[in-house]
Amino acid sequence: MDILFLTTEFQGIVKTGGLADVAKALPKELALMGHNIKVVLPLYASAKNTDNLELVGEYDLTVRDHPPMHYRVFKRLYNNIFVWFIDYPHYFDRNSLYDENSVAYSDNGERFTFFTICAMEICIHQSFRPYIVHCNDWHTAIAPFLLKTRYSETPVFENTRSVITVHNGSFQGVFDRAQLWLVPEIYEHYNEFIMQGMSYINLLKCGVFYADEINTVSPGYAQELTTYLGGHGMAKNYSSRADHLRGIVNGCDYTDWDPITDTLIPFNYSADHLESKNLCKHILQRKLGLDINDFPLFGMICRLTEQKGLNILLPILEKFLVHKINLIIIGTGDVGFSQQLKDIASRHTDRMVFINSYDEILAHMTEAAADFFLMPSLYEPCGLNQMYSMSYGTLPIVRAVGGLKDTVIDYDHDRNHASGFVFELPDPIDFLSTLRRALLFYLQETDEYKRVQINAMHTRYYWYQSATQYVKMYEDAHKPR
Repeated sequence: MDILFLTTEFQGIVKTGGLADVAKALPKELALMGHNIKVVLPLYASAKNTDNLELVGEYDLTVRDHPPMHYRVFKRLYNNIFVWFIDYPHYFDRNSLYDENSVAYSDNGERFTFFTICAMEICIHQSFRPYIVHCNDWHTAIAPFLLKTRYSETPVFENTRSVITVHNGSFQGVFDRAQLWLVPEIYEHYNEFIMQGMSYINLLKCGVFYADEINTVSPGYAQELTTYLGGHGMAKNYSSRADHLRGIVNGCDYTDWDPITDTLIPFNYSADHLESKNLCKHILQRKLGLDINDFPLFGMICRLTEQKGLNILLPILEKFLVHKINLIIIGTGDVGFSQQLKDIASRHTDRMVFINSYDEILAHMTEAAADFFLMPSLYEPCGLNQMYSMSYGTLPIVRAVGGLKDTVIDYDHDRNHASGFVFELPDPIDFLSTLRRALLFYLQETDEYKRVQINAMHTRYYWYQSATQYVKMYEDAHKPR
């Protein structure tokens, strides 16, 4: 298949979240399966590893009466995948991808509509005939609409179908129609299903309505999206397309996250030789100024947002810290949450460390050193840290939502296949009870803890399994309606 993959992030080049990991790993796996995939990405000022780019061409985008917009296209090979970069400094030469100081750029709708149109235009200029245009989140969700309007009779798109992957349905891209002047067709094809109020267009709704197939990143989250509580205000949009909506669990890139080969941890280890995991704990304790001990170590690495369950954690945190444990929390985000964590950590310097930044090496060291990993999310489309944790023999403690309930098996629910601990309610007391349940398990069931730990390490979510399901979705997009 010839596949056009539209993304605004790519691991190793530019990243703010899990989209970047998928945008690198899924095309890599599809290429290994023999498919011809072109990834398209904005050339941000903050992009890394973009030296030695090869100029593909310089083009003008003209939309009706507006002056031509001159942009350049570069390319480079990454992991046997060609990435096309769209260079337009007016939109992409900025300090960040989407916002500054937590305030979104006011022209984001215009920026990413431009990016998506240019990605489609590259196909025309390069005579690339995609079998599938694969969109990701609201930023590129206008592409299915364009295929059915502007490009409906364009020869290179004659046999093209579209799919959209919803990585996080709470981000929808709602903009005044006036900002979408690059798509005058939006005025000519009035559709109440993509509107938000009288004058705003919801780009994610647009993608969900016009794409041939829709998926999100776990079966659990796909089901939640069709519910009032889990649909982020779009439940009826997803329900109306339920026959074309599916969940495909993300894979895990074990070339980066495997304690046997990880070059960022002080000692490597495996399920057959776990002795060095405890040494990793002692190294991290010393590095962070904690006493070196064998207390159970709990880790948490996340964006400091309500979604990640900070409102569930903070009310019970000091109650949990009365136990003989160590806790390491790493993350940035909401200033209020970070200040509360700093205050609590300052009162419990012998038990807790809070790192208000993200450090890749420290993230790997924490996964290797911890005995448990906390993910009390309000919602979680898929989640990757629970997969990383299981690979490192670090038992995840998660809430039963989205991809977390699809990938972590609770010890009390199925002891033979258990890989962690799961709690149901978005309630601090329920979370505290589960933390204490895990703590007692660690202290009183040493042999059983090791068995579950090894079971977790043997649990694998490979990208080739996910990629096979994506190929099936691409094929389904071409079936007659």
